[in-house]
Amino acid sequence: MPIHIVHHPDYDARFPAHHRFPMGKYSFLMDALKERGLLHPTHLHVPEPVGADLLSLAHDPIYVEQVLTRSVPAAIERDIGFPVDERVARRAHLAASGTLLAARLALANGLACNTAGGSHHARRAQGAGFCTFNDVGVAAHALLAEGAVRRVLVVDLDVHQGDGTADVFAAEPRVFTFSMHGEKNYPTRKIPSDLDVSLPDGTGDEVYMAKLEPLLPLLSLYARPDIVFYNAGVDPHASDRLGKLALSDDGLRRRDRAVLGHFRQAGVPVCGVIGGGYSNDVPALAERHAILFEVAAALADASEREPVSA
Repeated sequence: MPIHIVHHPDYDARFPAHHRFPMGKYSFLMDALKERGLLHPTHLHVPEPVGADLLSLAHDPIYVEQVLTRSVPAAIERDIGFPVDERVARRAHLAASGTLLAARLALANGLACNTAGGSHHARRAQGAGFCTFNDVGVAAHALLAEGAVRRVLVVDLDVHQGDGTADVFAAEPRVFTFSMHGEKNYPTRKIPSDLDVSLPDGTGDEVYMAKLEPLLPLLSLYARPDIVFYNAGVDPHASDRLGKLALSDDGLRRRDRAVLGHFRQAGVPVCGVIGGGYSNDVPALAERHAILFEVAAALADASEREPVSA
C-alpha cells in the first residue's frame, strides 16, 4: 500500500561533501525509497513555497524577511551553522511548505511523510543548530489558524532536545510538545517542552523502548490530538557522529513502529518528518532515514488488509 510522500529536489542545497551538515542525504534518501519500491507517482507530492504570512505564524516577521531576502545577520548565521544563501533560503522555505503539505495529506489519508523537516532548533526569533525555519511550527500554526485542527501533539524523538519547537509553541496551549533526547547533548540551554525525557549517554534499544512505550497512551490521553507531528530523527543511532545514544537499526524500526502504530490504531493522523542524522557515510545515513517510510508503508498495508466488520 503506497504512502503519501512529499519531496522537492531542492531539499538538497548541494553543500560540499565534507560539510558538517550531510546535505546530500535528501537525494540519497530518494534513491533508497526508490530501491524499496516506495515511490508511487500518484502518492508523490511536490510542495510549492507558502507565503511569508504563514511562515510568520511561527517566526518573527523580521526574521522571515531576512531569510527570504538572504540578509540574515552574521551572528544568526553562526548560530544556524552555515550562511543563508539563495539555496539554503529556498531549501528552508520548501521544507516548511513540505511539512504543511504532508500534514494536509495526513489529515486526508491518515499518514504522510516529508523527506525533509524536523528543524526543531529554529526558534521564533531566529534559526539555530542547522535549522533555519521550524517547519513543524509553521505547519501546526497554519492548521490551527485555519481551523483544520483544534489540538496538536508533537512527538520529537530526535536525539537533540526540541528547544526551538518548545519556544515556538510556548504561548500556544493547543499544542503539546514532547521531546525525548540525550541529556548531555545539544543544546546546552534547553527550553522546556510540555514534557521532556532526558536519556543518559549510551542508552540502547531496550531501555529506550521501555521509556517510550508507556508514554504513548499517556500522551494520547493528555494531548487529545487531532494530528501528530512525529520527528523521527535517526541521530539516536549508535553510529551517529553527534548522537551519543546506542540504538540499532532494529531499535529505530521498533521506535517508529511503536509511535506510528499507536496513533494510527487510535485513529489520529500522523505527519512524519525525518529530523536529524549525521554521518560521513551519507548513503548509510539515508538508509536509516528510510526506515520511517518502510514502517509507514507496512502499517498502511496492514490497515488496508484489515477486514471490515459487518
